[in-house]
Amino acid sequence: MVKLIALYKHPDNKEAFDQHYFETHGPITQKIPGLRKMEVTKVVGSPMGGEGKYYLMCEMYYDSHDALKQAMRTDEAKASGKDLMKFAGDLVTLMIGEEVNE
Repeated sequence: MVKLIALYKHPDNKEAFDQHYFETHGPITQKIPGLRKMEVTKVVGSPMGGEGKYYLMCEMYYDSHDALKQAMRTDEAKASGKDLMKFAGDLVTLMIGEEVNE
């Protein structure tokens, strides 16, 4: 499996961020064709103490790199990306990961 991972820094207004993320952005993203699973994690702290660097992580699972590439070409993915840049463009870091089974 391949994952598109979104890491979000702490927003200035966490309540407004959560409302938009869970009521608008998440539902848009879940409609992307080929998306197998979407896991959202709210970061609650750091083992070193304090709140840590990130506020939220979203892992979006696809069958393969090709499936991810195909999904990113869809209207649904374009809508998700447009919304992301509008509400969290300065907060998000996107990465592609590959599950390793040893």
